[in-house]
Amino acid sequence: MPPYALDDFAFDLRRAVPPAEIWVGSGTGTVSQLTGTVCGVGGWFAPPLAAPDSRLTISLEVDGQRVVDLARPGAGNRGLLPAGGTWRPDRIVRRGTYHQYADGLTSLAVESTLTPSHGSPGYVLTLRIRNRSGNTHEIAVCPELAPTQAHQVPLSEWGWVPPAAGRGEPVTLSHDGLTATLEGHGEATFTIAIQAGAGHTTRAWESRIAQTLGRVPTLTSDIPGLEQYYRRSLASGLVCWWDHPDFVTQPFIATSGLDGGALCSYAWDTGGYAPTLLSLMLGDSVLDVIQSFLDADLTDRYAIAPDGTGLGVAYAYSGWSLVALTRAAAAERRLDPALIARLYDVLTTLDKRFQPDDQTGVLRDYGDQSNLLEMRGSGWEHVVASPNAERAWILETLAELSDLTGAALPSDELRRSARQIRDEVIRQLWDPRAGWFRSRYPDGHTELAYSVQAFDALRSCPPEIANALISHLRPGAFLGEYGVSSVSAEDELHYETADIDWSGGGAYTGEAPQLALTLWQQGHPELAWDVLRRLFWMGEHYPYFPQDHYSDKPGAPASGRRINIIAGLTGAEAVLTGLAGIHPNPDGSLHITPNLVAAGNITLSGLGYRGHMIDISIRPDGFEVSVDGETQSPDSNGTVVAVRPAVSGCGSGTSAG
Repeated sequence: MPPYALDDFAFDLRRAVPPAEIWVGSGTGTVSQLTGTVCGVGGWFAPPLAAPDSRLTISLEVDGQRVVDLARPGAGNRGLLPAGGTWRPDRIVRRGTYHQYADGLTSLAVESTLTPSHGSPGYVLTLRIRNRSGNTHEIAVCPELAPTQAHQVPLSEWGWVPPAAGRGEPVTLSHDGLTATLEGHGEATFTIAIQAGAGHTTRAWESRIAQTLGRVPTLTSDIPGLEQYYRRSLASGLVCWWDHPDFVTQPFIATSGLDGGALCSYAWDTGGYAPTLLSLMLGDSVLDVIQSFLDADLTDRYAIAPDGTGLGVAYAYSGWSLVALTRAAAAERRLDPALIARLYDVLTTLDKRFQPDDQTGVLRDYGDQSNLLEMRGSGWEHVVASPNAERAWILETLAELSDLTGAALPSDELRRSARQIRDEVIRQLWDPRAGWFRSRYPDGHTELAYSVQAFDALRSCPPEIANALISHLRPGAFLGEYGVSSVSAEDELHYETADIDWSGGGAYTGEAPQLALTLWQQGHPELAWDVLRRLFWMGEHYPYFPQDHYSDKPGAPASGRRINIIAGLTGAEAVLTGLAGIHPNPDGSLHITPNLVAAGNITLSGLGYRGHMIDISIRPDGFEVSVDGETQSPDSNGTVVAVRPAVSGCGSGTSAG
């Protein structure tokens, strides 16, 4: 039996906060409900087909009287009234009520099930109408399909912005009959299909969950909100999974995609936010994903379209992310040394894309916001601590992977360069009076931009500098009641609340859990937990996590952003590799160092790693790790070596061991 079923990811739509536009996908297409209706259906995408302006509205005729399906304010007979519903990865179920007395009682319960087709374009809408009175009614379902068209968009053009409406083939509607005599306390079912049949969507989702979550541990906890947050984080990754036969990889991991936007895959957030979890979920397919990025020109592109075409400009964080995913992949399989050599060549070329700094040439000038993370004001640009600090980690990791695979990279030189970079980041950019890093422009102008990006450099900082950085993690600055602000609220020059992604008032969805993970890795468990717990509201109010969210109130911008994001997986990544201290290593070993939490108990069951099954139990006063049913004793540092290193050896191969 798989650890999770579809119902484990069911979400009560009454709890949804903005953005309230809910979409559902099949793995080959997506469709949205019409907000405020019981049965209405909005736009849909089934690459290469796009029908963003498609609208299907439903009204009923009950004994010749029209009943509209549109939530309108006011008293009296306002038509069919929404009464809640449930989102699942494979469908949206909505409920409505019509209860009116006029020359007799008419009382109907209406339930609609919206299912995107798998393997064919379109969707299926199933209506179940139940008579709650003893009266007999003549029922007619009246669908009205807007005169829109589904047009073809080449797979190479599915980038960040969803395809616009266009001319193509008319959208067609079919049904199995739209009238019925509804006896007292009886019910009738009607099926309306747009373009094609259901295509076994539920079966495809059941298979997908069994495959992707077969080695991911289930989490149970008595800590309020933690379990639901973990599941919603997993759901955020699952809805980015596409198994379209024409895509460059199967599966293809989209950055977003549910609303037709960011169906492309960014190297930055695909590999950079949840590499360990993605490797567990993908299995050996992780190598295909890595290869697809190497085949694209990352030296001048930040993403790949579904067909593998490169999109955008060079991104400063692409190298860090790709190496992080490769390191995670190495933990469970021996990598071909040719893969490591090619990775090194691509990253060397990408590194040369950015100019050396004007002082020593050791650091890199990463250009303006288009190459970084797109703050709207000037500030964190050009010679910056992050991603220069990440360059040091990249070089050390490449040396480690070279030594393990026999790729024959200049390991000593790489490690020496990494030390130089770390030293220069501190020497050139650290401002001890501010306790923060400066960024330096080509003309010598410097700025103190209190951006969350500085915390990425924690991994490379000596303790005294790390402590100074961490001192800024406090309420009223970076910490909000509902998350982390991407710019400190104390930074008058750079903080704003209109573009919360990277400019303040909120943050990109992967940032707060990644910060918590970094704090656990750097030995600050109490602060790490304090950061992560601020996010638990998201598990209660989203079926899947949006691109960004506010830090001072629950919710996200109602429009203008992607409604789902692959970096939503970062929450579960932080729980696994931070809170639970699960550390897979490129030599094949698995070290586990759980962090205790005073708030309660946590159990992680069924972690699959190199043929072993591992369970972890964490209590406020201790922890227990078992491997294949046998309890393991920690060493003097509190670490359990759950799996020993794999047999050493160099050469090609991708066996999981």
